[in-house]
Amino acid sequence: MPEEKKRSRRKFSEEFKRDAAALVVDTGRPVAQVAGELDVYESSLGRWVAQLRADRGETDALTTDERARLRELEREVADLRMERDLLKRSVAFWVRETSTR
Repeated sequence: MPEEKKRSRRKFSEEFKRDAAALVVDTGRPVAQVAGELDVYESSLGRWVAQLRADRGETDALTTDERARLRELEREVADLRMERDLLKRSVAFWVRETSTR
């Protein structure tokens, strides 16, 4: 059984992703064709195309800025929950200490 050659994980710049997606959106060429020409996975290019269309307002999906804001808010909520839980434990400890005196 011959070994399959795996691609190493590559990183693409945001500019490359936008330009690749624009090739599909602006020219109407199929994702598979453009992906083959650029030597990227169809699934990756498909995600980039979907994000470009969202950023252009062509779909109801979240824009890149909205996604970033959502991640920021999720981090903030997690921090606030942690602080709330710490305060709850502190108050419970304080109540126990003061009621036993």
